[in-house]
Formats: sequence, structure tokens, C-alpha cells
Amino acid sequence: MDNNNDKFYQYIFINPGCYFRKIKRELGYSVGTTQYQLNKLEKEGKIVSYSNGFYKSYFANGLFDENEKKILQILNQKSLREILLFIIEKKNSTKQDIVKKFEISYSTATWYLEKLIDSNLILEKKNGKFTLYFVNPDVKTTPITVQLLKKYYSNIWNTWANRLAEFFLLLSKEEGR
Repeated sequence: MDNNNDKFYQYIFINPGCYFRKIKRELGYSVGTTQYQLNKLEKEGKIVSYSNGFYKSYFANGLFDENEKKILQILNQKSLREILLFIIEKKNSTKQDIVKKFEISYSTATWYLEKLIDSNLILEKKNGKFTLYFVNPDVKTTPITVQLLKKYYSNIWNTWANRLAEFFLLLSKEEGR
């Protein structure tokens, strides 16, 4: 493997689910060089690409199943990641909850929720005049997401774990009253 080829492979191995622009930006190569190296690695069978809507993500070959690829692709997109973690944390969230929490419009929330539903990571259920959003229990989204966060996004995991710990401490104090 040549030096550039090795740099690209190592970056993808360490940052699974990364997308083209991020690879280009973080490694500091031109568009042409980045395209060439990614195509070469894919033809050699060392990496695989996975398209989901607007984004094409890259993974070291043979390390992740389809569900893990979906989750890693979402974890690489800040807004989708934050909404998924919010739904995992809050359970039975409404669009109103998401709009309020992230200070986004209803149409933006709808777009993000549709992406998460299309990836089969969350489900929706009508409850009167509200629609509830929750993690799809059939794909074991929560444990896989937690595992991937711990391994590949330790800073985000630590922040999220601290938030959950504070939440549980607050609940225990309220129950003790």
C-alpha cells in the first residue's frame, strides 16, 4: 500500500462512517486526490461505501453489519446524532419536544425524523393528536449506538453519559422528597 493509500485507509478505519468532504478536509487533500484514493481502496476491496440519501460514507471492509453502518452514518452527522440520542434518552418524544429542544422548525424536524425513520432506527406511533417517536426495538438501536459511541466517539459518549447521570441523580432527589 502506498503512503497516501495507507493514510486514507487508516483514517477510515479509525473514523468509520466518515463521508467524503470530512475525509478530504481532515486529511488535507484535493477533491481529485481524495476521489482517486477512495476509489482505489474500494476497488482493492479494503473499504466499502454506503449511500444513504445525500451522504456516501466509508467503512473498512468486513467490520460492520448494515445496521451498524446506518448508525455510524447517523453518528457522523451532528443534528441527526443529537436527535437520535434525544429520542433514546427521552423515549416517546413528540415533534414538538424535538422542535423545542433543538430550536428548529417543524419542517426541519420532519426532515430529520424522516431520515431516522427511513434508516429504520426509530419508529413513529400516533397517540391522539400527537405522533410519538421512539427507538425501534427490533434493531436493538440503543445498545449498538451506545457501543459505537463508546468506541468511536468517546467525547460525545462522555458528555452524554454525564448528562444521563445528572438526570438520574435529579430523579432520585425528586423521589426522596
